Amino acid sequence: MVTYHWFMDAVFKALADATRRDLLDELFRKDGQTLRALEGRFDMTRFGVAKHLRILEEAGLVVARRRGREKLHFLNPVPIRLVHDRWVSKYAEPWAAGLSDLKSRLESPMEKIFEIYIKTTPERLWEAITDSGIRSKYQFGNTIESDWRPGGRFEMGNPKAGELLGEGENLEVDPPRRLVQTMRALWGEDVKAEGTSKITWDIEPVGDSCRLTVTHSDLREGANEQLYGGWPMILSGLKTWLETGEKLTTPGSLMYT
Repeated sequence: MVTYHWFMDAVFKALADATRRDLLDELFRKDGQTLRALEGRFDMTRFGVAKHLRILEEAGLVVARRRGREKLHFLNPVPIRLVHDRWVSKYAEPWAAGLSDLKSRLESPMEKIFEIYIKTTPERLWEAITDSGIRSKYQFGNTIESDWRPGGRFEMGNPKAGELLGEGENLEVDPPRRLVQTMRALWGEDVKAEGTSKITWDIEPVGDSCRLTVTHSDLREGANEQLYGGWPMILSGLKTWLETGEKLTTPGSLMYT
């Protein structure tokens, strides 16, 4: 059974407050904002805004990252995707997909951060990321081949495609903690024109689970959302596979399998 428990309780508690929903709306509008920038848009003290942000962070809906002296806050759509996969997808996949497309258009595409907790070990999580057979079970049937050495090449394909879907270089390979890769999408002329971006996988043990953070960066302003829009579904499928041994069965997750 996929683990939700306290995690889902925290998500619903965070979303129950109107101010916190407004904060998420503000991050929809512009991702990666400082506390000072967010404070200026609300009629409350800096402490009050910080308290609401902390609750959103604890629920996984916001991820904070330091850039020099600044602390930037990013929207993390993965918990919302988990809610969708558990309760919504059986009844309203096309409607929900439309909302997801709307959210993607509202997000700033320069850098995307996705965070999820998975009840597994770092070693099993690393294997699921780097083993081509396992990878295909949660990433739209796509395989990934590499020698997993720094400086080595990786290739992403799909048996139904007949050609490469993506390629890149392994910049950092530190099992089972960190993997950094360049990525060039090849599945269409529109995404080929976007050039090369960077994907960072960070694995941190937390009790009997792992916190996985995927950062998709070096995206040009206005980048095609095909490059990053699938991450919530991929990570939801990864969690489902590691915790249950089963594939995610929402229509969107099966479209290319």
